[in-house]
Amino acid sequence: MKMRGARAFALAAAAAILVTACSTTGPSAGGGGTDQGKPFVFASTQFTPVLEQENVRKKILATYQGASVDFITDQEPVILNRIAAEAKAGGQGQTGLAGLENGQFSGLAAEGYFEDLAKLADKHKDKKIPQDMLTLGKLGGSAQVYIPWMQATYFMVANKKALQYLPSGADVNALSYKQLIEWAKNITEKTGQRRYGFPLGAGTTPGLIHRLIQGYFYPSYTGGLVTTFKNADAVAMWNDLKELWKYSNPQSTTYANLQEPMQAEEVWLGLDHAARLIEVLKAKPDDFIAFPAPAGPKGRYYMSVVIGLAIPKTTPNRAGSEALIDHLLKPETQLITLRENSFFPVVDVKLPDDLGKGLKLEADAVAKQANSKDARVVPLPVGLGAKGNEFNNALVNTFVRIVLKNEPIQTVLDEQAPLVQKAITDANAKCWGPDGTSSGPCQVK
Repeated sequence: MKMRGARAFALAAAAAILVTACSTTGPSAGGGGTDQGKPFVFASTQFTPVLEQENVRKKILATYQGASVDFITDQEPVILNRIAAEAKAGGQGQTGLAGLENGQFSGLAAEGYFEDLAKLADKHKDKKIPQDMLTLGKLGGSAQVYIPWMQATYFMVANKKALQYLPSGADVNALSYKQLIEWAKNITEKTGQRRYGFPLGAGTTPGLIHRLIQGYFYPSYTGGLVTTFKNADAVAMWNDLKELWKYSNPQSTTYANLQEPMQAEEVWLGLDHAARLIEVLKAKPDDFIAFPAPAGPKGRYYMSVVIGLAIPKTTPNRAGSEALIDHLLKPETQLITLRENSFFPVVDVKLPDDLGKGLKLEADAVAKQANSKDARVVPLPVGLGAKGNEFNNALVNTFVRIVLKNEPIQTVLDEQAPLVQKAITDANAKCWGPDGTSSGPCQVK
């Protein structure tokens, strides 16, 4: 099987402290000791758990034959502040490579802190990184700010018991939302049980329904999110979600993830994040299938949490930074990253036969989704910063009012639109993803 593919800065002093607090000690976190120029730091917002950090240092970077590299990781504000502080200090910094989520690049890129990696991207054409992901790496401009490194995403999982109720002529790998609704309806009518699941749970570990609204339902039906929030296509989408809810387990309001109710067979069918499905697939790989998200009238939109690699202009070793990107994009390194830290490749790679069954199910679904003829990738929201929760809550509350409380669709959209707009305007967030670009804050039309 072939695979392609897939967020206030503090004072500069804080970043200086971080150099000693977060850096690895000793000669190198990776590399074979070959003299390839000055040592540098690989700073990332990813892999903060201790085990994941160790996997990076001892496995992912173990075969890197280049300059000494210190891998450091921390929360978003700390890493972004470090990069900004080095840039503002001028001259040569310590950070040679930055590994960030797509949405975390925007503020730094707007200040011009990163090199243009267009030539390096061209060098890796043979890796077949999806063009949509490379386009995301330009952040709406002409420069290649980052090169995609790895991805996480959301996809469908079904208990094999549900397959007998699949609508006639439907292909799980090319499913539409209309067919999904019919499938859930068939299950309910034939078994008397509502077996579709939504990750709606609130509390300390909330469900990710807001991501499904942002990256799946809205763009697949309307071709946008903010700009199309209250148009006729959005009304049609909400009507379909109301229909799907009729056949959904009412306990969905309590589900933080779908893997637990799936393992208990309360739910047979649903769409959720890979990390919130992996445990059931590992536990019962022979009982489930994983497959692409459905398509709507505007295409098979899916959200890819794209993690990119960028080189700060203050890098102490440009050649070494590029060489590390080369290493991280090797198919064998991408597979080590998948095995050890469960992030999926962005390059064309053949999955090994000895990959665990559960992980292989997920990897296969990710590949099929990215390779679908009508696939369209959606990034996480860009530029919302501290207003992200307000934006997410406005979308979730729209779902609750329309789907759960059965309030009039257009009335709810008209009343929620100002809340969506306020979060966008207060953050001064430009349009992203399917909404295209804008010179000022994205506008609900």
